[in-house]
Amino acid sequence: MKILVLGAGAVGLSVAAKLSTACEVHAVSRKKNADSVRAAGFSLSGIWGTETFRFSISDCVPRDARYDYIIITAKSQDTESLCREYAAIIRDTETVSLQNGIGNEEIIARYTDRVIGGMIITGFEWRADNKVHVSVEAGPAKLGRFPEGFDEPVRRLVSLMAQAGIRVEGTSEIRSELWGKTLYNCALNPLGAVMGVPYGELARPAAWRIITRIVSEGFAVIHAEGIRLPWATADEYLQYLHDVQLPATAQHHSSMLQDLSRGRRTEIDFLNGAVVAKGAAHGIPTPVNACISDLVKFREALASKGAHP
Repeated sequence: MKILVLGAGAVGLSVAAKLSTACEVHAVSRKKNADSVRAAGFSLSGIWGTETFRFSISDCVPRDARYDYIIITAKSQDTESLCREYAAIIRDTETVSLQNGIGNEEIIARYTDRVIGGMIITGFEWRADNKVHVSVEAGPAKLGRFPEGFDEPVRRLVSLMAQAGIRVEGTSEIRSELWGKTLYNCALNPLGAVMGVPYGELARPAAWRIITRIVSEGFAVIHAEGIRLPWATADEYLQYLHDVQLPATAQHHSSMLQDLSRGRRTEIDFLNGAVVAKGAAHGIPTPVNACISDLVKFREALASKGAHP
C-alpha cells in the first residue's frame, strides 16, 4: 500500500509518521519542514506516543509516482490550489480530506469522483520544524465515502490506519461527522484564538454565552442543510460540549491561535464563515458567527503586518 500525504503540516506529518509503520508513505510539506525531517527524522510526542520516525518526504510529489490513496491535510484555504497543482494524480486516485471545516470535499470532488471524507478531532501542536506534540483527543477519527456511504476502499483505509495505531472508525454518514466537528471548531477555535487562551478557559460564563449563540446559529443552519446530528437540539449539544469535549481538550491551544502567531491566514472562512454563508443561502441570521469571523480576520490583518493587539 502506498499513500501520499499532501499539504503535510502538524496533522499531516503526524498521520504520515504513524502510517509509515504500516505502509509506504510520502509526505509533501513545506521545504523547511521537509529538510528538517530528512536531516533528523520526525519526532512525535504526547498521547500518540513518543517516537522518532523516518519516512519519505519532500516539498513536491515525486515524478511519475502512483499511490493507492492521497490524504490531503492542508489548511482549507489551500485545498483548491493543491488540487489544481496535482490534478493529474488526484483524478484517478482515492482522495481523502482530513481537514477542518465545510467545503473541502466539494472542492476535491471537482477533480475526482473518488472522494473520502475524513474527520479527526485531535490536537496537534508544533514544537519545532520536525517535532509535533499531540496534546488532546476528543474521539476517534472518522472516515466515510463522501457525500455518504461506506465501501471497500474506505474499509481498507480504516483498517490500515487502525493497524498504524490511529484511533479510527468508519461511517456511512460522513457529512454528519464533518458538521459535528465543525460545530465544535466554530465554538472553540476562533474564541481561543481571539482571546489567546487554551480551550478550558472558555467554560467561563462570559465566553460560554458567546459559545451558546455560535452553536445555536450553527444548529439552525445544520438543520436547514438537512444534516442529522447525534444531538437533537443545540442545548443537548452544548451540554455534550461542556461535559465531554471541552474537558477532553481543555489544555489545547487553538490552531487559529498557532496560525495567527505565525502571521498566516486561518481557516475561518471554512468554519464560522461557512456557517454565515450557508445561513445566508437559507435566510437564517448568523450575527454572532459573522462577528467572530470578522474579529479573526482583524487579527489576521494585524498578524500579517507583524503587529500585536
